[in-house]
Amino acid sequence: MTLTINQDEINAILWKACDTFRGTIDPSEYKNYILVMLFLKYVSDVWFDHREQYEREFGGDPSRVERRMQFEPFKLPKGADFYSLYEQRNATNLGEEINIALETVEEANKGKLEGVFRNIDFNSEANLGKTAQRNERLKNLLNDFAAPRLDLRPSRVGGMDVIGSAYEYLIGKFAAGAGKKAGEFYTPPEVSELLARLLDPQPGDRISDPDCGSGSLLIKGGRRQLLDLGPGGQRRDVGAVHDEHAAAQHERHHRAHQVG
Repeated sequence: MTLTINQDEINAILWKACDTFRGTIDPSEYKNYILVMLFLKYVSDVWFDHREQYEREFGGDPSRVERRMQFEPFKLPKGADFYSLYEQRNATNLGEEINIALETVEEANKGKLEGVFRNIDFNSEANLGKTAQRNERLKNLLNDFAAPRLDLRPSRVGGMDVIGSAYEYLIGKFAAGAGKKAGEFYTPPEVSELLARLLDPQPGDRISDPDCGSGSLLIKGGRRQLLDLGPGGQRRDVGAVHDEHAAAQHERHHRAHQVG
């Protein structure tokens, strides 16, 4: 029997993972490292969950399994998944290995992910310290995400919006820590939800948030779009973000929904 996981458990693991970066870089920066790793972990779990399903369906016939995997909406090249990186957690160039894996994933899904990881450098000395320090921090990050409880297979998470909910959770925690939660820098999720409902974007519409910071309003708009897809699963065009990190996160959030 597969045990389920709830969003609170996921959030607790993510908050613990933040310890890797505290005191090293600004929270507004390290949340991006956390969320990119969450994205990779999620798509890896979905990919392998589907592969196991097809292996059962086709009696372990490798050629039939591989043919079926070619029709997956999201491609995960061999060696570029989370678990391959975890196996390399003691590498002397770990940051470079993570960057290469992300570039490989992006290249394999160019029409969907082009430029999404462009602002995230896991080999940055300025952000993550000298080589020894950087390797240790990234190893700790991989260990946190390898926790057995953070098994994000569809059979465990069901229909939860793992990426979007985690993003909102981290934004709220960082804003509270900076004393900005009640101010202009943070829009409570309830307000974003209300605005998305009032706007009710229709097929072909574009949403522009000229004061976009975290991108939470666009995530809420994206959720409404996913609840009401057009004919043939055609997605609505919800975007036009002004902050590059928020734009990338919004796109990762949307792609994560497509994977599952």
